[in-house]
Amino acid sequence: MDNLPSEPSYEGAPQPAPSAHSGQAKELIRSAGINSIGNIASRVLGLLREVVVADYFGVSGATSAFDAVSGIPKMVYELLVGGMLSASLVPVLSEYATEERQSELEHILSTLLTLGSLVLIAVVAFLELTAPIITPLLVGGFNTSLLATATRLTRLIVPSILVYGLSGIIQAYHYARKRFVYPSLGAPAHNLGMIVATVVLARRLDIDSLSIGILVAAFTQFLAQLPGLRGTHLRLSFDWHNPAVHRILKLYAPVVLSVIVSNVGIIIDRNLASRTAVEAITWMNKATFLIQLPLGLVSMAIALAVLPSLSQINAKLELERFKRLCGLGMRMILVIIIPSGVGLLVLGKPIIEVIFQHGAFTAVDTAASLRALQLYLVGLPFSAIDLLLVYAFYAQKDTVTPVIVGVIGVGIYLAVGPALAFAAHWGYLGLVAANSAQLCGHAAIMLIAFSRRYKGIKDLGLIEAVWKAAVASIAVVILGGGSYQLLGLLPVAPSYLFSLVKLAVALCLAVYGYMRMARLLKLKEITGIAELLKQRLHK
Repeated sequence: MDNLPSEPSYEGAPQPAPSAHSGQAKELIRSAGINSIGNIASRVLGLLREVVVADYFGVSGATSAFDAVSGIPKMVYELLVGGMLSASLVPVLSEYATEERQSELEHILSTLLTLGSLVLIAVVAFLELTAPIITPLLVGGFNTSLLATATRLTRLIVPSILVYGLSGIIQAYHYARKRFVYPSLGAPAHNLGMIVATVVLARRLDIDSLSIGILVAAFTQFLAQLPGLRGTHLRLSFDWHNPAVHRILKLYAPVVLSVIVSNVGIIIDRNLASRTAVEAITWMNKATFLIQLPLGLVSMAIALAVLPSLSQINAKLELERFKRLCGLGMRMILVIIIPSGVGLLVLGKPIIEVIFQHGAFTAVDTAASLRALQLYLVGLPFSAIDLLLVYAFYAQKDTVTPVIVGVIGVGIYLAVGPALAFAAHWGYLGLVAANSAQLCGHAAIMLIAFSRRYKGIKDLGLIEAVWKAAVASIAVVILGGGSYQLLGLLPVAPSYLFSLVKLAVALCLAVYGYMRMARLLKLKEITGIAELLKQRLHK
């Protein structure tokens, strides 16, 4: 690790001491690496989960009903815990994450778990009672039979909200202490629980098995977090007057509006999609899953890794250090996300065929999912850096700016989506295009806000990273796409195994070509990561 190349110099940018700079880069890569290892395991199991679900259930109105209501736990979790995690939980808890203040941190955690349990139980009870009212809001375009199915699936799935909420609070505690291993284990455990439940229950309970699978997955994710609490003293605590709890709630208060607006946008999106085609929600969901692969592996991993460190920097006093860390994080994201997007564009069809097209999933479903994927890719690089930009404001205890921008983003979607979907007759693809427009607009506004708040973005080195990554991605098109086409000319009988081999070879050549081009172009973010990985593997 001592030989990690230094960060590239940008003309006009103040340069830190090499040792401090190298240490910062190493810490970020190390933390992001831990997150990425968990994410890789999660994504591999997630792929298997999607293979299993597609094989058993294919695409139908019932799968669209599940895909729609499966978002309910996520929406409620984001409202009560998820949005709070990055906006206030991690920033505030990070201030107590020292040996001297460990007892205070444990008391705050005990209070959050106690009060959180009470709130979450009340929410679950409310949703169970109001499920027949909630589901038509999500899938109002469905017929009476599908609405009844959606209501039943909702009632089966909402208890998972309690488990997700408690798991999220514990996750924030681990992040604040920079203990990334246990949170990184949660996502693979989640997907494994879903796979096992689906395989065991699918033939017996049909589509209901997927909702029960979500509940099982929530428990396995929660259990994966618990070993990290070893040595932590927890107790019942109703100390809602605690100053730290007040600060967390105060910082989160503006974010509530953003989460509510975002959830309203999701509800409208699902409702509109249910009026275009009964299968539309599942087609969009499959494309979204592929988009989330690089976002989870790269953007989320790096953003979560950098958040605790950003939270411990006062940008008013250490502006250069704050911007240097933000710039490093965004460049690391872009140099991986850009070739990933190009790879999905070039190899999207065979990727969908290998992952989904078997069992009940047909070639028609592949074509529909591919069209959605291609439109989603427009917003991929913007979405990738957007998360870190939001976290940068959260780290400086500014939760108002991201809220305002979030509301504007939903406004962009509402202005574009219905017009394209129904007036222009694009159907579900109009909603996908509107989502990409929302992501592009949101990220652009956040960049402008960041530039005004923190005295410009020219010294972040983003332009150089983008053009070098774009040029290097030509190798992805030539080696990845070209090799797949050439292998298709071989006189071999079509089979799933041959399709898998072709795709694997094409992906490997695409990665190899990009890495070689990155080295030729002296794309130091990529070469730095590669050198660190080599050293770790050697050790």
